[in-house]
This record gives sequence, structure tokens and C-alpha cells, in this order.
Amino acid sequence: MQVFGNKLSQRAVRSARRKAARMARRYGYTSDDRVNIMEGQPKAQPPLLGIHPLVPAPGVTEPLKIDKGIVLGTIRMGFGHYRMALALASAAHSRGLIPYWLDFLSFPESPVSKIIDYLDGLYRFGSRLSQRWPLFNNLVWERLTSEFGRPITGTARYLALAEILAQVPKGLSPDTPYVATHPWTAQAAVAAGLTNVVNIVPDNMPLAFHLAEGAVHTVQTASGFLGYRTLREMGITRNEVMKPMSQGNIVYTGHYVDHELVANLEGDCARRLDRIHSGAPRRVLMTIGGAGAQLSKFTAIIRHLRRRILDRSVTVLVNLGDHYSRWAELKQNLTRMRLPFQLWDDDWAGFQDFVARLQSETLGGIFVILHRDTFPAVYSTNLLMRESDVLITKPSELSFYPVPKLFIQRVGKHEAMGAIHSSEIGDGSLETSRMPHVLQILDVLLDDTDLLSLYIDRLLGNKKAGVYDGAYRAIDLVLSRRQ
Repeated sequence: MQVFGNKLSQRAVRSARRKAARMARRYGYTSDDRVNIMEGQPKAQPPLLGIHPLVPAPGVTEPLKIDKGIVLGTIRMGFGHYRMALALASAAHSRGLIPYWLDFLSFPESPVSKIIDYLDGLYRFGSRLSQRWPLFNNLVWERLTSEFGRPITGTARYLALAEILAQVPKGLSPDTPYVATHPWTAQAAVAAGLTNVVNIVPDNMPLAFHLAEGAVHTVQTASGFLGYRTLREMGITRNEVMKPMSQGNIVYTGHYVDHELVANLEGDCARRLDRIHSGAPRRVLMTIGGAGAQLSKFTAIIRHLRRRILDRSVTVLVNLGDHYSRWAELKQNLTRMRLPFQLWDDDWAGFQDFVARLQSETLGGIFVILHRDTFPAVYSTNLLMRESDVLITKPSELSFYPVPKLFIQRVGKHEAMGAIHSSEIGDGSLETSRMPHVLQILDVLLDDTDLLSLYIDRLLGNKKAGVYDGAYRAIDLVLSRRQ
């Protein structure tokens, strides 16, 4: 077995196939399985981006044919992969196309959903544990999220798994224009025989985990392009020189950002500058990741901002996503600090009214947002970003979004280079893991004007340079490959 001309060891291939066979037996998979797919009804609330979900189709035998649209293959494994899929859906919608949403977890009776759910549970557990126990983070989690996915020999595991996951995209016509925002969904599509697959590579750290030979890969940065083009440091040892990808197997697109954020960036930045010059309360947005691992740090930041919150010189927005289990802890902490708050609990209409108020009113205090469904849980951050002055986040996929950013400690080493890239292009800070340093940078952003104004200026310059046009380019790429 080879990957881009680089031979995998027979030992690695045999081991991967044995593990995949055990997984198949555990969850009842057979090689004849195929998930039958049909177009479902678009969500009524919220009606996001013209998305049409793809759902199980009992009794259907013919593969689904997609005419005017593209299929987005994704998984809710963390929020980053969903976030990229929403950006691509937004770009497709702006082009007049129908984004068909193929979530591999939407087929609960299939072995595919059961396997992914099991693996996602391990990922969430490890993410939360890494933030709770520094020793586990340094000795285990940092290596698992970088070194474990780096060597090309490890792709044997993913290719063996792809043969099982392929039962989902087998329900699609082979010529379907298909964009994958998780490597498993790309590898599965290739294994299923799809011929027009674009593999959306996240983060900014080259890892063989993200490779899907047979698909065209896209990356968000020039350094990422070099790393994947040459398969840099993907050998068994870091000194091993790999056979590179061929020209055309990888494309630099720029950052994957939703149409609404790119098209309205100038107006959003103008409102930020107005708040700076008028002395209006600075707005801080804290958004929790898909594994729900940053709450203790958010609590420390809110405690530091307590005086500013009470005198209404700072407005704090906290998007907890779909993490209802973390709300009780945050509520208890806010109560102990004697800080009042307002909560939007699975209230999309009320939340949209609140966003509209942010556009036109001066609001102070703490506002907490929760949604049970993953779509609004993730997309609500997009709406809040446009009305915020500073986003406080781990260096996840949000590293690439056009909003001034303060990066706290990462949850996995694979996220590290996203913050480095953001700091270099000038729209965010370096990753800052120690809380005293986080609070120092935050004070500069909130009390002074120079650093925040610099970030805003660079956002506008980056837009002119096309840095944030990656979602449009990825959609154009898959359309150009239609036969």
C-alpha cells in the first residue's frame, strides 16, 4: 500500500486492518452495507444558509443524484469541522447553490454513526482532561494531537477505517460534487468511489492524518501548502524525505470564512472603530469549543473583569454552544461573584432580536447563549463575532476568522500554528497559556486604543488581499472539477 508514492509498512497495514475488523465486528458492519440517502426537509428554525440535510432513506435503492448543489461531508467532532462546513455552506448559498449537509452522525442505526460517536467520546474526554490535568496534557494529549497523526504510516489506520465509513457516501452518485470538512469523510468518499472530492484541511499543522489520496486538498496558509505539498516531516523520522504530492493535488485557498462575515467586514470594523472613539463599552466574546474544555479560564477572565462589568464599561458575551452540562458550573460561578446575567436558552428568535439590539444599542452586562441543536450552537458565534470587539478563544478554526482575537491555551498541539499564523498576519495575539499574561493583553485591548486599532486595520488589509476568501475558492474548485 502506498500514499502519494510513499510505501506503508506491511506491519502497519496488517495492524490497521485487524483493528478495523475488530471495530466492524463490534458494531455489526459487513462489507455489503450501504446507507441509503435522500434529501430531507430544511430546518425551519433556524433556517440557516439554505442548508438541506441528507437523511436515511429506507427502501431507496438508487444512489442519490445531486444536480444544483454540493454535498458537505462533515462530523461534529469538536466544533471546528462543523464551522468549516457552515462557512462552505454560506459560500455555496451566496453562489446560488444548494448546500446538502451530510453529517455522518445522522444515521444512528448504522455502524458508521456508532463508531464515530465512540471515537468522538474519547476525543471529548481527552480534551477536557487535558485542561484539568497539566501533566496529562504535556505528556499525553499534546503528543496524541500532533505526533500520533503526523507519520504517513499512520494513514493505514484511517484508510482501513474509511472502508467501513464508505457505506455512507456509497449512497451518493459517483459524480457528486463533494466537499469534506473532516478527513474521515474525505477518505470515506474516495473509498466509496466518488470522483469529485475536495478535502478541506483544517488548522495549520501538516499531519498525515488529513491526507485523502484521490481528493484535491485545500489549505488556508502558504506554510500549510508547503508542508502538505512536500509531506514535510511525515516520515517515520523527521529527517526522512518523502515523495511529495504531485502538482494539482493541493491548492492554497485562504481562510474558510462565511460569506456574511467577509461581505460585511468593512461595516463591522467601522462599528468597532466607532465604539473605540466614542468610549462605548468594549465587547468581549468568549466562545467555548466543541469539547467544552475552557470554562475555568473563562471564569477567571470574568472575575478579572468584574468591576468593568458592574460599571458597564465592558460587555461580556459567552456562547456555551450546546454544552448544557457546563452551564450549571458557570451559573454557580457568576452567582458567587454576584454578577447578574441574561440567558438565551435555545431561543433562536430571541437571540436574533438580541443581536439586532447589539447592532444599534449600547448594552452592558453579561449575556449567555445556549442552543441544543449544533447548527445554531456553532453559527451563533458567527453572529456574535460581527458585534464584538475582541474574541477570546483557544487557537482552533476560529484562528482564521476575521475578528480581533486573544488566544488562550490550546486544546491539543495541532492547534498551535493557527495562533502563530494569526499573530503574523496581524489579526490576533500569540497563544497565551498563562492567565496573568492573558489578563495583561486583555487590559491593553480594553483600556487602550492602539492594539485593537492595529488588529482592525490588519483585518481590512487582509480582506483586500483575499486572505479570507478560502470558502469561495473551495466551492469554485469543486464546481470546476465537474465532468
